[in-house]
Amino acid sequence: MEIILFILGIIVVVYAQSHIMKTYHETKRIRNEKMLSGQEVARKILDANGLEDIYVVQVTGELTDHYDPGRNVIRLSNHVFQDDSIASLAVAAHECGHAIQKKEGYLFYQIRSALVPVVNLVSYMGYFVIIISAFAGITTYLLVGMLMLLATLIFQFVTLPVEIDASKRGMKEIEKLNLAKKDEMPEVANMLKAAAMTYVASLASTVLNLLRLLFIYRDRD
Repeated sequence: MEIILFILGIIVVVYAQSHIMKTYHETKRIRNEKMLSGQEVARKILDANGLEDIYVVQVTGELTDHYDPGRNVIRLSNHVFQDDSIASLAVAAHECGHAIQKKEGYLFYQIRSALVPVVNLVSYMGYFVIIISAFAGITTYLLVGMLMLLATLIFQFVTLPVEIDASKRGMKEIEKLNLAKKDEMPEVANMLKAAAMTYVASLASTVLNLLRLLFIYRDRD
């Protein structure tokens, strides 16, 4: 059973990652009819929501896009920042959705922000204890591993609605500001749904791994 759960966890994550990359590269080849780059889309959405103080900058990598509330910056990957594709439009709007969440005090966003230092601490302490538990036996190792996975699971459970809501807000802004034509919206939605699937997959994978450790712990008990 433990091996089956382990394999299932890998399959779920690999499928979700391959799906988003496939969708990303498909929508990456489609130019939006307004010919707006991701940077221009982000700037228009931010300015329309009174967020002129947030900078939009370019970072290296692929799908490395994120909103940094601490530095008040939205970072867009090379393609998303520069190109006028459907993918760039969707990703930029999604990241702006996070900035709007913070401004409006979206509950799950606030909870996730509060959990970040807690999860980081648990992870840091967990790896330290795992090293010590290597000398204390497999049982301690399993308990620490389950604690770390539980902390991760709680964080992912809160993150999922945050990501889904950011996509909804992004879609709403695209429609409200007329940043895309009506016939382009299904492709935008497909890109955002594929991105959301990765968070669902990560959550499912963590649950499967937690169950796997529980089965191992039960057998060792």
